[in-house]
Amino acid sequence: MKISSRFTVAVHTLLVIHIYGSSQKVTSDFIAASVRVNPVVIRRALLSLKAAGMVEVKAGSGGASIVKPLEDITLYDIYVASDAAEQDGKMFHFHQNPNPACAVGRNIHGVLDGHLADAQRAFEGELKKVTLADLVKDLNGKIQ
Repeated sequence: MKISSRFTVAVHTLLVIHIYGSSQKVTSDFIAASVRVNPVVIRRALLSLKAAGMVEVKAGSGGASIVKPLEDITLYDIYVASDAAEQDGKMFHFHQNPNPACAVGRNIHGVLDGHLADAQRAFEGELKKVTLADLVKDLNGKIQ
């Protein structure tokens, strides 16, 4: 199972905005240079983060800023803003149409769905424990 890179790109984007935003204009090109992706990827991330009320983006080359307190932004919030919307909020996706004539096919949901839901809840619970402020503290400890 793999979560798309949209989540980690969004986290990276927010950290770049916070670390550099007070000393210079943080544009999608600037962020893209740190993430090492095309600026279009960053613009998409910024749109998702803006829709979630985490950032403000000024038109043109005005730059981006975080508008929500870092303590109020969890990894879960970023995950939901960046990945979950693309995947209907589900980490695990079932193959279409298991064979109802097969003993496994007709029972696979009953056997597996509860476990997958438990795993997703545990994953989301861990993401809810970590704020952007926590990551900034960890990052500052590494760059000083």
